[in-house]
Formats: sequence, structure tokens, C-alpha cells
Amino acid sequence: MTEETPKPVLPEVLLQTERTRHRRLREQGSLDRADLDAVLKAGFLCHLGVVVDGAPMVVPTVYGTDGSTVYFHGSVASRSLVASPGATVCLTVTHVDGLVLARSVFEHGVNYRSAMVYGVPRAVTDPEEKLAGLRCLTEHVTPGQWDYARRPSRKELAATALLALSLDEASVKVRTGPPDDGDGPDADSGVWAGVLPLTRHWGALEADPALPEGVAAPDHLAERAHQPLP
Repeated sequence: MTEETPKPVLPEVLLQTERTRHRRLREQGSLDRADLDAVLKAGFLCHLGVVVDGAPMVVPTVYGTDGSTVYFHGSVASRSLVASPGATVCLTVTHVDGLVLARSVFEHGVNYRSAMVYGVPRAVTDPEEKLAGLRCLTEHVTPGQWDYARRPSRKELAATALLALSLDEASVKVRTGPPDDGDGPDADSGVWAGVLPLTRHWGALEADPALPEGVAAPDHLAERAHQPLP
């Protein structure tokens, strides 16, 4: 897939498989692909679960998505996956939105948004797709940076392992709202209950000490500083 190749159109409803079917807390599950897109768009760090030499390994790495494919790379992930072609992985993205503090410890919980993507990733070897995939990843993490910084050279591209995972098989869960024990036996216990929200935001830009005097941050970075994360 190159930058000019149209991306495949996926169904609006997520496919249910044995791996993605919601078995517990079904009310928190969603089959809406828009919810999957929202969870992936709101983050840039995923955890990649894969079996290497018979043992499980979970690797944190950055990712980017174009709505139909997730692109990711990293030395550990590349070593384990490229060395074991055909290995099924589970890629997860989670956002914590708050602590749900109930009247009893048993009813405590977390407000969150999470996605799990299953499949067999493929190594991206076509130079044009690799460049497009790296652009997708870069723009997902920091919009505007691809056209600002120097792009990868041929040597750098050859040294970069990029993997692509289809979004065909995915599961989404979202939990929002107050505790569930407001009408239970502990309702009149006098214990405070509610939600302690967790919010995230970007801080102030910190210039590289080696940066020559007079080099200002580009607008796309200056405008992002102090902004809240979705």
C-alpha cells in the first residue's frame, strides 16, 4: 500500500470471533468500529503480546493507524516478530479516565477505554509502503512532524523494521459513570462514593540543550503544548 493507494473500507460493526466476543461485563463492550477508531486515535502507545521461544512477551511500542491498519516498530518487537513469521499477536491500547470509588471495596472499579487487536502482523518490505507507514505512525503521534523534520534516508529505511496489523479482528470495551452500588445495601452507609477523574495534558516544550540559539519551535508543536489529551 502506497500513499496513493486507497485504504480498504472496513464494516462499521466489528466482527465477533472467539477471541473478541465479550464474555464478561458485556454491557461495557462495543461492536461499533467508531469506538475502536476513537480509542486508537486517542493514544500512541500500545502493548504488544507475543509468544517468543515458548514464553509470553509483552512489548510497549508506539503505533500509528490509518483506520484499517496499525503500523508499529521497535527493536524488541521487530526481533521477536520478524524472527517468528506467522505468529499471532494481541495488541492492546488502554486509557484510564478515572477511579470509581464505591461504598464497598468490592464495587470499586476504573473508568477506562480499551481496545484489543488480534492477528498476524506482516513485515512491511515495500519501500513505498514503508515510507507511507512511517508517515502514518509519525503523523499519528505528532501531527505536522513528518513535513517538518528530515525524512528517513534509504539507509535508515533499510535499517527500520516496520510491521502492519489489520484491524479486521478487534474488541472494544468502555466503562463510564459512577459506582454501581447507589441502590444497593450500602446506599445508606454514609460512605462517600463517586469518581476521581484522571486527566492528562501535554506540558511545556523543553528545548534540546544543544539547539542553537534562535531556533524556535514550529507552530504544530507550540500549539500542542499544554493541550489536554483526548
